[in-house]
Amino acid sequence: MSRFPIAFTAGLLLLGGTAAAQIGNPAGMGVDTKMSEPGVPAPHQTNNQDRLFAQLVAAGGLAEVELGRMADGKAKADSVKDFAATLVRDHSDADDKLRELADAAKIPLPKELHPDHQVVRDRLEKLDGEAFDVAYIKAQIVDHQKTAQLLAWEIDAGEDADMQRFAASTLPVVLDHLRKAQEIHAALTGAAVRILAEEMAETKRKP
Repeated sequence: MSRFPIAFTAGLLLLGGTAAAQIGNPAGMGVDTKMSEPGVPAPHQTNNQDRLFAQLVAAGGLAEVELGRMADGKAKADSVKDFAATLVRDHSDADDKLRELADAAKIPLPKELHPDHQVVRDRLEKLDGEAFDVAYIKAQIVDHQKTAQLLAWEIDAGEDADMQRFAASTLPVVLDHLRKAQEIHAALTGAAVRILAEEMAETKRKP
């Protein structure tokens, strides 16, 4: 069985169908939605999916940047440090773009960590070295699976055409982050198993 999770595979399938997804989806639109032409919402017209999507993705991006900066100072493995730096860069850029769209659509975005992300931050703050690396990467796998699903949902169900395009352009980046996190996790946990086996073998050799 493939080691890639179902969410990752589903995301790839949805990404392949992005070109066919309707931009400016009329489903779920409010009765006061302005139209540029019959059946096509005017720019920055949002439905409930758009608003929830923007707020959830913004909360995730905020956490990615803050945890990435933490990892820059606490991580032991260079691969984890490099990955964290990539997340800080990519999510900062995506957050700026999303905030522009949200401002245009008058959608308020969070400015502080969500309580769930604060729990993760507090837990990571207590860890160091290899324990921190593994826990941080595992958290990134979970978060990027959730984000990929949110992006695919917006592509399919959003009403704001610009926000849908943002989701479509961001999904490949998030899927790439997810793939790298899975590879790093496999390398870290494999190394941990080898170290444990070597320590056990050394203990057996001692009189």
